[in-house]
Amino acid sequence: MTSRTFWILAASFTFPLCSPAAELHVSQTGTGQYKTISAAAQVAQPGDTITVHAGIYREKIVPPRGGASDTKRITYQAAPGEKVSIRGSEVVKGWKPFIGKVWKATLPNSFFGSYNPYKDLLVGDWFTDKGRPHHTGDVYLNGQALFESNILERLLNPAPYKDARDQKASLLTWYAEVDDQNTYIYANFGDKDPNTELVEINVRDAVFYPDKPGVNFITIRGFHLSQAATQWAAPTAEQPGLIGTHWSKGWIIENNVISDSKCSGITLGKDRKTGHNVWIKDPGKPGHTHYNEVIDRALKNGWTRLQIGSHIVRSNTIFNCEQTGIAGSLGAVFSQIYDNHIYNIWAKRQFTGAEMAGIKLHAAIDVLIRHNRIHNAGRGLWMDWMAQGTRITGNLLYDNTTDDLYVEVNHGPFLVDNNLFLSPVSLWDMSEGGAYVHNLMTGEVRCMPEPTRDTPYHPAHSTEVVTTVTTKGGDNRFFNNVFFGAGEELPGPVGPSNRRMVRAYGTAAYNDSEFPSFAAANVYFSGAKPYVKETGAVVTGVVGKVALADEGANVYLVLDAGDNLAKASTQAVTTELLGKAKVPQAGYENPDGTPLAIDRDYFGKARAAVSPTPGPFEKPGSGALRLQLW
Repeated sequence: MTSRTFWILAASFTFPLCSPAAELHVSQTGTGQYKTISAAAQVAQPGDTITVHAGIYREKIVPPRGGASDTKRITYQAAPGEKVSIRGSEVVKGWKPFIGKVWKATLPNSFFGSYNPYKDLLVGDWFTDKGRPHHTGDVYLNGQALFESNILERLLNPAPYKDARDQKASLLTWYAEVDDQNTYIYANFGDKDPNTELVEINVRDAVFYPDKPGVNFITIRGFHLSQAATQWAAPTAEQPGLIGTHWSKGWIIENNVISDSKCSGITLGKDRKTGHNVWIKDPGKPGHTHYNEVIDRALKNGWTRLQIGSHIVRSNTIFNCEQTGIAGSLGAVFSQIYDNHIYNIWAKRQFTGAEMAGIKLHAAIDVLIRHNRIHNAGRGLWMDWMAQGTRITGNLLYDNTTDDLYVEVNHGPFLVDNNLFLSPVSLWDMSEGGAYVHNLMTGEVRCMPEPTRDTPYHPAHSTEVVTTVTTKGGDNRFFNNVFFGAGEELPGPVGPSNRRMVRAYGTAAYNDSEFPSFAAANVYFSGAKPYVKETGAVVTGVVGKVALADEGANVYLVLDAGDNLAKASTQAVTTELLGKAKVPQAGYENPDGTPLAIDRDYFGKARAAVSPTPGPFEKPGSGALRLQLW
């Protein structure tokens, strides 16, 4: 193999002459220079590309270095047209019949090396175990993850787990015990013989994850990455994922299939130095106080645009992760997340916690979240603390059982436009300073203040903290949206007077918020109601029709709004119209500070400069429509 650097000695000086960028090939057949990706990673230098050829690679890649810049990055890619799987699992053979349909495998602890997921328990701030232990390990039958049991006897006569979204799948279960010498795994595979099927167990805590911060400018492209024993990724902890950037800058994660992480699929998260599960170590102090202290330490540890964030996560398919599809505390700033399909997040529901969603971000500062399809999760999108300068645009969310969008203790400005929120709860708002424009919402709107937590806001386009304040609620903008009700009244406000949650179909949820909101030219169907101070609302007695058809690769919307959309006296939405969010006194603008205009619809079609159509679609036609969304 050719040396990467040549040294010329002249007098007493040494001059390095770097060779041009190289393409390093990895192949299990021996046709490449390396047989493992990890071996190539040890050699790769900034500007190099590691091309991996077809096969299943069972390894954890720990890149020792990153690129030097956006134009001189280190790229890991699957060879074009070849299927490359990287798994955090190993195949287990030699299963022995135990009792009934239960089988037993005995593995020496040396099989796991320094990390045994069947000893390691899930733990972390805001993690809820539902009254039982959970391990980071998992067992897979032909690629399907079994459900963990904490009692061996439950494997003998399994019953459906009532919280699981797939009741039948919950009948396939496993249990593990570990002593000083061995790990014992028991599993009920139903009618399958594990010695003639593919049985894998995850043994690695990640698939692609640096062991130190500051490994910048890496591209990961075209792989199927799966089956990792990931730990709970709390915002006050180091956040490991099946793929994780580990407090770095400038990664591109694109065109991958990412599945079967015990907790999170992709993490754009923080480091350990700024705090690691600090709340459970010091429960005498409130969790939000701990997180404010984490933010302060992060700022002292280089949390700036220069050093952290600016990642691109695009065109990935992410599924079967029990915490998040994509998570990031502090480390996702200035990033772009778009064209991803995220589903089956928190589908088993054996544990829970406050950090679970299709995409869950803390400190989404100047983050673009565009054209993602998120469904069959609990929460779809969760913007928690410091969503400022963020734009959520053109996303499709449905079949999420908690809500489609939860905005928590943010002070704005943030923009939500051209989205379809089609789950039973479209929006849960515990923030202020949001702008909601040209969306379609068919579920409830919930809002409430948060007087018990002081949370930060920032100068525009910066991570620096101005100060912390409580969330009074309101100060929102609702222009040119379409709301559908369910033809029924919702219960009245609940909770104490200073923290009441109000539920409504439409913007009427904000009638009594402390800060006034601004609303105009929204259209309301089927009992949805407008904000009391709204101008130009179209409230129709017609029961409009809206339905979703999920056909797998394709998704269609059936919509019949009659001629009601044309009745709204809308105007084009711009930075000037939206004004400034009250608390930070910052405008709704592009990340570079230039004015913005909502001049495109969900499909990218140009909007009319005068009287644009309410909702996500510009002039979609009249009568019963069938629109392909994905």
